[in-house]
Amino acid sequence: MHELSIAAAVVESAQDTARRHGASSVEAVRLRVGELSGVVADALRFSFGVVTEGTELAGAELVVEDVPARARCTACALEFAPGVPLRLWCPECGEGATELVAGRELEIVDVTLPPAGASCDGGSAPQGERQGGTV
Repeated sequence: MHELSIAAAVVESAQDTARRHGASSVEAVRLRVGELSGVVADALRFSFGVVTEGTELAGAELVVEDVPARARCTACALEFAPGVPLRLWCPECGEGATELVAGRELEIVDVTLPPAGASCDGGSAPQGERQGGTV
C-alpha cells in the first residue's frame, strides 16, 4: 500500500509549511489526485489519519479533489475522456496519436493553517498557503 508513504510525504510537507509560518497546527490539506495516478483515495485518507497521530496535523482534514482523466487527439485536437481501462484512440477521427492531458496528478494544492494567534507560536499563519510541488 503505497498510500502510506504518500501520506507520510504529505504530512512532512504540511509540517514544513506550518513551521515556516510559526503555526503549531494544521487545519486542512487539499490534494489533487488524478484518476490514473494509481492512488486509492480511501486508502490515502486512512493512511493520513494514521500518519498524523501525534503530529501538528492530528485532527486535520484531508480534502481529496479527484481529477478525471482527459486525453487530446494530436490530429484533430479533440479532448475526450479515455476511460479506464484506457482507450487512447480518438473517438472523432480514429487517430491513435493522442496525449494524456489530465489524470496523472498527485499534488498538494494548499495547506490551511489556523488564523493568526489561534494555535500559533507567533508570526502570521496565512490561510491556504499554496503548495506548488508534486508529492
